[in-house]
Amino acid sequence: MNILILGSGGREHALAWAVSQNPKTDKLIVAPGNAGIAQVAECATLDILDGAAVVAFCEEQAIDFVIVGPEAPLAAGVADALRESGILTFGPSAAAARLEASKGFTKEICDACGAPTAAWARFTEAEPAKTYIREKGAPIVVKADGLAAGKGVIVAMTEAEALAAIDEMFGGSFGAAGAEVVIEEFMAGEEASFFVLTDGEACLPVGSAQDHKRVGDGDTGPNTGGMGAYSPAPVLTDAIAKQALDEIVLPTVREMARRGTPYQGVLYAGLMIENGRARLVEYNVRFGDPECQVLMMRLGAQALDLMLACAEGRLREAKVNWADDHALTVVMAAQGYPGDYAKGSQIRGLEELPEDSRHMVFHAGTAARDGQIIATGGRVLNVTARGMTLAEAQAEAYAMVDRIDWPGGFCRRDIGWRALP
Repeated sequence: MNILILGSGGREHALAWAVSQNPKTDKLIVAPGNAGIAQVAECATLDILDGAAVVAFCEEQAIDFVIVGPEAPLAAGVADALRESGILTFGPSAAAARLEASKGFTKEICDACGAPTAAWARFTEAEPAKTYIREKGAPIVVKADGLAAGKGVIVAMTEAEALAAIDEMFGGSFGAAGAEVVIEEFMAGEEASFFVLTDGEACLPVGSAQDHKRVGDGDTGPNTGGMGAYSPAPVLTDAIAKQALDEIVLPTVREMARRGTPYQGVLYAGLMIENGRARLVEYNVRFGDPECQVLMMRLGAQALDLMLACAEGRLREAKVNWADDHALTVVMAAQGYPGDYAKGSQIRGLEELPEDSRHMVFHAGTAARDGQIIATGGRVLNVTARGMTLAEAQAEAYAMVDRIDWPGGFCRRDIGWRALP
């Protein structure tokens, strides 16, 4: 079949890598793609936020199946436009994508279905929000209600930080995403990511992972889009995964269906785990990045079969075949990230690294110029490895990192530290 993946990051490279291994794949196009993706798929220039343009492209290219990678096209209704045109699509409708596009909407859903989450309040003006913070005290969490590219969350350990976050959000730092603000109770515990496919009725867990959001070793420094991840997450035990499925994910899916906006695609539940129980931090309506990279490394070609079963409403028949293994990815970022960073530095040594079912460098922000790989983003490479143990996967990934010649880049050296002795 002819398959189109929308997106240009490390998540989409990992999806393309897995999909390309499946014998069902005849032609694979990624729009717009990047330099790494171009090695496993055809890349195409396309405005992926324009539903009509995406539909026209699919008709021209005889596309049978579309996988929507990032959240922005989903929130813009691209999946709706594709389905209306009869094109099989993996990814939720714009109405269902509100589970990520609006923090307040997710909280309303949790309240309606009884899913355990942090106490919360929503504000459209700064002064009432500040009064609420002074009443509640710190630590407290301040979130831009809308999509802010993973940067609209401030975990304020002091009241002053929280008040400054309110000024920042209502001052326009996050654009339209910060026009409304959700303030939440601070939840203690250990965070993990739980990924579930759903066709609107059936739900199939497809793995756990733990991301590393802070830029520096030991989880220090500012939050980023993610500096590395590993799968599975030991903190998310079978018992906790069952509790999260039964008390959080399934009630959410049922409530979305009850409202006439059934959810179809991957539902990524960010969980806070304490004393053997999970509470919802937030939902994302797509595979996480860099969590997708470790999930795809472990799932391989079967990822396409699972996504097809989801899109076709056959998820009750589907089964995940897991190897008893581990995967770990290290994000290499441009110096200065998540602040100001330079673009255009050359990356050497990639062609000498192994590329197989146990070792891959997924490109997140690269371009090819004059035969060279150039860094074009903040998070640039995802150096990913599998091993029979997490320690082995970690050692393999860092051995690859050490062979990459990129003076303009840096990485954390402790990915996986919470799960390793």
